[in-house]
Amino acid sequence: MLSAFSPETALQSFVLALSSLFSIVNPIGSALIFAQVTAHNSHAQRVELSKRIGFYAALIMLSALWAGAPILNFFGVSLAALRIAGGLVVAASAWTLLTVPEAREARKQAEAQGGLPENLAEIAFFPLTLPFTTGPGTIAVAIALGSNRPEASPDRVGFYVGMSLAALAIAVMVRFAYGSADRVVTLIGPVGARVLGRLFAFLLLCVGTQITVNGVTDVLTPLLPPR
Repeated sequence: MLSAFSPETALQSFVLALSSLFSIVNPIGSALIFAQVTAHNSHAQRVELSKRIGFYAALIMLSALWAGAPILNFFGVSLAALRIAGGLVVAASAWTLLTVPEAREARKQAEAQGGLPENLAEIAFFPLTLPFTTGPGTIAVAIALGSNRPEASPDRVGFYVGMSLAALAIAVMVRFAYGSADRVVTLIGPVGARVLGRLFAFLLLCVGTQITVNGVTDVLTPLLPPR
C-alpha cells in the first residue's frame, strides 16, 4: 500500500483542495459573521459550538470528496459531465465572491440567524454548519474536486490523501477561527477579511476553469483523430 502512495500527487492535491475549499468556506470571513450571530452567547458556548461545527464540517466535506462523484455516476452522470458542470458551478460561485462579496456575506448572515433555537447541539449543525459554513457551494466544490481524481492507482491514493488532509485542515481552521471569533474580529477586521476573500476567490475561479477544461478535454479527446 505504501509503495502505491505518491507524495507528489498528495502534495499537489492538498494545495489545490486547500485553496479551493478555503476560498468557498472562508473561515476568517465567516468567523466575523459567527461573532455577530452568537454575540448573546458566552465565550465557553462559542468554543463548544466551534468544536461541533468543525467536526460536522469535516464530515460534510469528506463525504462530498469521497462519495459525491460515485453517487452521481450511479445515476448515469459521466465523469466528464460532472467535471464540466462542477467546474462551471465553482467558477460561477467564485465570480460571485469576486464581484459582490457583500451580498454573499449578507445572505450567509441571514441563514445563520434564521430561527436559532436555544439548544447549542441543534444550532451547531443547522444552520451554523449547513448551510452557513459548508453549504451547497462548498459541497459542489468538494464534488468537483473529487471528480478530478486520476485514473492511475498510485496517483489516486495520493490524490485522496491530499484532498482529505486539506478538508481536515479547513475544518481545523473553522474550529479555531470560530472559537477565537472575538480576536479575529479585532485582529483582521471586516476590510481585511474582504481582501483575503477576494484574493482566494480569484484562485477559486482559476480552479473552476481548470476543472471545466479537464472535462471538455475528456469529451473531445475520443472524438479527435489519432495523431
